[in-house]
Amino acid sequence: MTASALEKLTSAPAVLTEGARDNIRKWLSEPRYSAYAPQVIEHIEAGKWQELDDAFWTVIPFGTGGRRGRMYPIGSNAINDRTIGESAQGLAEYVKEHHEGSGELSCALAYDTRHNSRHFAELCAGIMVAAGFKVYFLDDYRSTPELSYLVRHKKCSCGIMVTASHNPPSDNAVKVYWSTGAQILPPHDKAIIDRVMNVQEIKQAPFDQAVADGNVIICTDEIDAAYIAQVKGQRLEGPRDLKVIFSPLHGVGSSAVCPSLEADGFTNVEVFADHAKPDGDFPNVPGHVSNPENPAVFDSIIVRAKEVGADLILASDPDCDRMGVAAPVTTNPKGDWRTFTGNQLGALLIDYVLERRSRAGTLTPEHYVVKTLVTTEMGRRIADSYNVTTYGNLHVGFKWIAGLIDEVGPEKFVFGTEESHGYMAGTYVRDKDGGVACMLMAELAACVKAEGKSLHEKLESLWWQHGYHAERTINVFMEGSEGMSRMNALMAAFRAAPPKQLGGIEIAQVRDYQSLMTTKADGSQEKLDSDKANMVILDLAQDGNYIAVRPSGTEPKVKFYMFTFVPAEQLADLETTAQQMEERMDKIAADVQAFADAC
Repeated sequence: MTASALEKLTSAPAVLTEGARDNIRKWLSEPRYSAYAPQVIEHIEAGKWQELDDAFWTVIPFGTGGRRGRMYPIGSNAINDRTIGESAQGLAEYVKEHHEGSGELSCALAYDTRHNSRHFAELCAGIMVAAGFKVYFLDDYRSTPELSYLVRHKKCSCGIMVTASHNPPSDNAVKVYWSTGAQILPPHDKAIIDRVMNVQEIKQAPFDQAVADGNVIICTDEIDAAYIAQVKGQRLEGPRDLKVIFSPLHGVGSSAVCPSLEADGFTNVEVFADHAKPDGDFPNVPGHVSNPENPAVFDSIIVRAKEVGADLILASDPDCDRMGVAAPVTTNPKGDWRTFTGNQLGALLIDYVLERRSRAGTLTPEHYVVKTLVTTEMGRRIADSYNVTTYGNLHVGFKWIAGLIDEVGPEKFVFGTEESHGYMAGTYVRDKDGGVACMLMAELAACVKAEGKSLHEKLESLWWQHGYHAERTINVFMEGSEGMSRMNALMAAFRAAPPKQLGGIEIAQVRDYQSLMTTKADGSQEKLDSDKANMVILDLAQDGNYIAVRPSGTEPKVKFYMFTFVPAEQLADLETTAQQMEERMDKIAADVQAFADAC
C-alpha cells in the first residue's frame, strides 16, 4: 500500500505543495514515522489533499512562544504525539549534551486546560524520564508562571509547559524553558529544533511506573504554596477595599489569581461563574477564543459587575500569563464600563510600582523597567519622570525581557511589560505572570478608589502628564502554505517598496530589523543598533507616530502595530485628541490593509 500511496503522491493535484510532498514521503518511507504511515495512506486514498497540505507543507517551528499549532493526528506541521514527542526527545538530547557539572538532570512539567494537554504532559514526562531526567510534575491545571517558578525553585535543567496560551481550541503547544526559567533563546532555540528534526527514535517510560519509581515527583502542593508566597512578596501596602470579579476564561487562572488576591488581603473576590469551569472548548467566550486582549470577552462579565456593584474585573488567558482588565469609567460601578489595552495597563502598572517605590525611597537611576519595541513609549516616559532606566530595544516575546534581566542583572529590575497584556514584577520567575499582574492591578484600583477616582481617570491623569498615547494592533490572517507565501511577499514589499505615506502623513524613515538598516525618505541609510528579526518599523514624519509590521511567531498572521502620540504641551482637550487619534489610526489601518491586499 505504501508504494501505491507514493505513486498517487507523485500525481497529486497542485494544491499539494512541494514541501508537503517531501514531508509526506518521509512519513511514508522512514522507519521513525512507521506508526503513522497507515493514517497518511488513508488520507491519500481518500484524496484529502488540502488536509495533507495543511498538515505537511512545512515543519512546525519554534516561534516566540515555543512550538505551537493546530492539533492533527498526523503531520510535520501539526501538534500530535509525534511532533510533541520529537520536541521532548530533541530537548532532552540537547540539554544532556550541554549539561554542566555533575548534578542531576531534571525537568519541570505543567499543563493547562486544553484538549490533550494532560496527555501531552504525560508523554513528555515519560520521554524525559527515559532520557535520564528526574521530572517535577504539577499534577493539575497550573499556570505558565508557576512552571517558570518551578524550574528556578528546583534548579531544573529545563522545563516544559503544555499550552497554546490564548490560541483557539483547535491548537496546543509546548513552551520550552531553559534552566533560567525563561523560554529558550538563541542559539539554543535553533539548535534544539535541529535536534528535534533529527530525532529517529522516541523512547518513553510509562508515566504511572515513573511515578511509582520516584522518577516523576508530584510536587503540586509544595510549589503552589511557594509560588503564592513569592507573588505575595511583591505586594505594596495600601487600601484593600475593593469588590473584584475574576474570570479565568475556562483556563487555569483560579489556581494563581485567587490565592494571590487572598494572600494580599482582598477578601471580596467573585469568580465569574460562566467562565469558572476548566474547559478546552472555551464554551462561553466569544468565538471560543479565551483572549483577554479582546474587549468582547468582558461583555457578559460587565453585566454581572453592574448587578453586584463590583469595582474591577480581572481576566486571565488559559495559562494565566496574561491579564485583561475592565473598570467603570467613573467611580459609579452602575455606570459605563470600558476595558484597557495592554499598553494602557502596562503604563498604569509601571507608574503604580515606581510611585510606590519612589515614595519608599528605594529607587535609583540604576533601577530599570523593560519593554519591547512594539510596546508603548509611554512606559519609558513614565520611567524617565522617576529617573529610572528603560530598556526597550527588544523584539517581541517575553523571553527577550527575561534574557535582558539576566544579562543586566536582576538586582535592580523593577517591572517588565509587553503590549500583548504580559507583565512581570519580581525575580522569582522569568516570564510574564498573570497572578502578580492581577494582584498589583487590584492594589492600584483600591488606591484610586480610596482617592475618589476611577482607573480610567487615573490613566487620563497620566496622559496629561506624559502626553496622549494611543495604540492599535491589526491582525491579517494568512493560513497554510499559500499564506506563508503571502506573508513573505508582504514583508518583502515593505522592505523594497514601502508606502510613501500612511494616513496622510509622510513616511520619514523605514527601520528594517532583518538587514539592520534604517532607510530615510531621501534614500540615505544608516546602521540600526539591534538584534536581527523579521520586522519593519515605518516612522511617520510626526514624532512618536509609527507602525511596526511583523509575522506572528505563534499564529499564521501578520501583525501591524500602530502608535500615535501627542505631547503633553500640545494637549488642550483629551476627548478631542482621542477622537483625532482614532481617526488617524482608522486612516492608517485602511492604507495598511490596501497595501497588504495589493501584495
